[in-house]
Amino acid sequence: MTQAPEYTPPKVWTWNQPNGGAFANINRPIAGPTHEQELPVGRHPLQLYSLATPNGQKVTILLEELLALGHAGAEYDAWLIRIGKGEQFGSGFVAVNPNSKIPALMDRSGPEPVRVFESGAILMYLAEKFGEFLPTSGRARAECLSWLFWQMGSAPYLGGGFGHFYTYAPTKIEYAIDRFAMETKRQLDVLDRRLAESAYLGGDDYTIADIAVFPWYGGLVQGWLYGAAEFLSVQDYTHVRRWSDAILARPAVPRGRMVNRASGEPSGQLHERHDASDFETRTQDKIAPAGA
Repeated sequence: MTQAPEYTPPKVWTWNQPNGGAFANINRPIAGPTHEQELPVGRHPLQLYSLATPNGQKVTILLEELLALGHAGAEYDAWLIRIGKGEQFGSGFVAVNPNSKIPALMDRSGPEPVRVFESGAILMYLAEKFGEFLPTSGRARAECLSWLFWQMGSAPYLGGGFGHFYTYAPTKIEYAIDRFAMETKRQLDVLDRRLAESAYLGGDDYTIADIAVFPWYGGLVQGWLYGAAEFLSVQDYTHVRRWSDAILARPAVPRGRMVNRASGEPSGQLHERHDASDFETRTQDKIAPAGA
């Protein structure tokens, strides 16, 4: 293994220079807003402020699944939050999510608005609100929630760990990439073993556990994340790939993946979503120009 340059941590860490990484312009060691910026509000009770990262996709996939089942109350306005431009630090967004991370949801269907932040919390909130994709009791509920929270605890090793050091870090550190590649492959093996014995993570039924895990680990085996499919030998995880293909074949899933997408092929983007017809009648303000 190649030795990295020796680094001795100071006695007291101070933030005195950008780290040079891909997100150096928005990283900082303090919370709170950096500027005044109110959030827009559309005509539906559910107002979503997000970006089509894997965490953002979880919520839009669930909302599109709920609409596909006929839940008219799941109609929503999805507003694009450009995290690369620091829009998550606007005062309005911080009021909805003091952690300044997407996605964030405001439910205005009751007498008092309800804010919900953190993707797992939003999935549980919506599943319970509409009575779908979350077993109500017993073993099935416990299994679903166990896999849901497995994702919450595991994905930071994939995204902030492997993804960061493999793709975004200003220098390639062999130790860091090896460490997180090993953990990512271990997690894929955990999933593959589970899916060898079960159609979905919670059992026979598709639940919010699958919706939470799919954008991360399904995206990884589909080759969407970090350009790392070959590096991680994702073809070895045949059960994860079978499960991922089955989820992707659900009509609501490609729609959910498009919402708040502002990069990649224009045909796969929908910057804002205010009505189901937006998928067919996308205006230029809702997609990026070719090559953007």
